[in-house]
Amino acid sequence: MRRIDFYVQHLVKHDAQEIILSSGKPVTFRFASGDRHSNSAIEHGTIAQLVQECAPSDALDTLMRAGKARFTYRGDDGVEVNVVVEINGASTWLVNVLPANPAAMKLERTTAAAAAAASQRAGGGAAATNATTMPRPAGVGGAPGAIVPKPEAMKAAAPEIRLAPGEPAANRMLRLMMQMGASDLHVSSGERPMIRLHGEMMPLEEGAPKLDDATIRELLFPLAPERARKEFSERNDADFAYAIEGLARFRANFFVDRRGMGAVFRQIPFNIVSPEALGIPKQVLDLCWLSKGLVLVTGPTGSGKSTTLATLIDYINQNRSDHIITIEDPIEFVHDNKKCLVNQREVGAHTEGFKSALRAALREDPDIVLVGEMRDLETIAIAIETAETGHLVFGTLHTTTAPSTVDRIIDQFPADRQEQIRTMLSESLRGVISQVLCKKEGGGRVAAYEVLVANSAVANLIREGKTFQLVSVMQTGRNLGMQTMNDHLFEHVKAGRVDAKEAYVKAVDKTGLKEMFAKAGIALTL
Repeated sequence: MRRIDFYVQHLVKHDAQEIILSSGKPVTFRFASGDRHSNSAIEHGTIAQLVQECAPSDALDTLMRAGKARFTYRGDDGVEVNVVVEINGASTWLVNVLPANPAAMKLERTTAAAAAAASQRAGGGAAATNATTMPRPAGVGGAPGAIVPKPEAMKAAAPEIRLAPGEPAANRMLRLMMQMGASDLHVSSGERPMIRLHGEMMPLEEGAPKLDDATIRELLFPLAPERARKEFSERNDADFAYAIEGLARFRANFFVDRRGMGAVFRQIPFNIVSPEALGIPKQVLDLCWLSKGLVLVTGPTGSGKSTTLATLIDYINQNRSDHIITIEDPIEFVHDNKKCLVNQREVGAHTEGFKSALRAALREDPDIVLVGEMRDLETIAIAIETAETGHLVFGTLHTTTAPSTVDRIIDQFPADRQEQIRTMLSESLRGVISQVLCKKEGGGRVAAYEVLVANSAVANLIREGKTFQLVSVMQTGRNLGMQTMNDHLFEHVKAGRVDAKEAYVKAVDKTGLKEMFAKAGIALTL
């Protein structure tokens, strides 16, 4: 279910003349009797994602070029609407959704009402009531308004999921997870399926039965390719990618714990999120124009590193004419060739490992190389060498700050090689983006970024082993686009996007953030 379908359904159901979505403002429903507004504002990122999901590519091109576009959208139920999008500044979009054929929409509404009445006459009153309660549109962070049911109501009235003939039974859980806007599905032996919604764990369906090991194996094995099934039987864990056509891709992990088999599915949208929707700072986008060097995106598991990297690669794909090679485990976001030629290789399926694929990449004439994970010493060493030899290399590490990222790389090497690696890293490193995801006020999540842009001062500190001074360089280098994690967390709190307690929990330098709150008169209740 695309985000726009939610509003189209309301247009039909409530006989609205128009729905108006404007960044940072309540949603407006226009009726013949007057306008009605939702209780809370809709975020700019949500509007941008909605447009990217439903607009044809030529309309998106027109929008980016002219700042305005118009197109017709046809939903799965056959209802057509006209969509007009206008950009007013980088972070303010205005979207108008109007019936393309008011007569057909009236017929649709009349037919739906007749069906509901027939259902009630047949004694299906309760079922009919539940059927009219629409779930929150998938992926939407904040509730558009009072017309959207709360999560408790969604759980009590789970939407009906219909599978196509021959479709695996496990797809029902994945489809329901997407309808509820969750990021992850967790399946564990002895438990009912769980989801992560806006950072919180909750049941996929209230009252659902608990699944045992045998049931989970029967449900999930049909989703895995032969390679992953073999790997799971040998090692008791396996990673692979799985896709439901027209819905999303999923990064899947099978594992065994003390109670039996389990699995986690992380949703990966088919549509790559724009830099504006993610809130990626301009100075980070500027790194995409480099011809060589090493750019690292770091953060804990589940912090959105893959999404950020996919957005950066897509930005390059739209704006440069180069050869991009990605090495991933597994392939997550799929990149079609736009201005660039993109080759995506999956560890296990297309190559033995990151190390061998990275060595091979040097003979494949790349301009940009993405290394999904820099797991070991040799992979890190080859990545640095690749960056030194005239290639732009993007990589990830599970570190929480820019200084700790530099230290982690150097500490991977034996003591007798560390001085050489410091020199090589000081010359090749171009930037470090560390990120965390914070729960957003009103629902959803928002990323906070720490940005280190390499300059001569940064290079000297790395070469001399004084990485503890990098924080001071970031604080004094704000005019160059640098910022500490505390800077961005504090900005989110001041803007009302994130609660002070949530920012404090996610901060690495908690003492420093607490002092910033105290100086600004921001109350912190723990």
